[in-house]
Amino acid sequence: MTNAEPSGAQKMFGDFAPELVDLTDNVLFGRVWARPELSAKERSLVTVSALATGGNADQLVYHLGLALDNGNTEEELKEAITHLAFYAGWPKAMSAMAVAKKVFADRT
Repeated sequence: MTNAEPSGAQKMFGDFAPELVDLTDNVLFGRVWARPELSAKERSLVTVSALATGGNADQLVYHLGLALDNGNTEEELKEAITHLAFYAGWPKAMSAMAVAKKVFADRT
């Protein structure tokens, strides 16, 4: 038995969607994120970019924080979002930047 704190997926969905929790914790974060071909910093930048282009603000909040924890700087993340404006669309970049502004402010 472990005393580890429940994962974010466990906190959100616990008994409601245990298979999704298992896949999130054990496959996505347990295996995919552990693959050596990309660093955690690089994976975070890719993930933030994908979430921003998809307009996934709820997940973007968590992943911007994780990106900072994984070594990305606020300037790198803002630059990535700015760059995406030309490929993903201005409204999505503006929405993502608004999320980033709040996440960065909340961490200081």
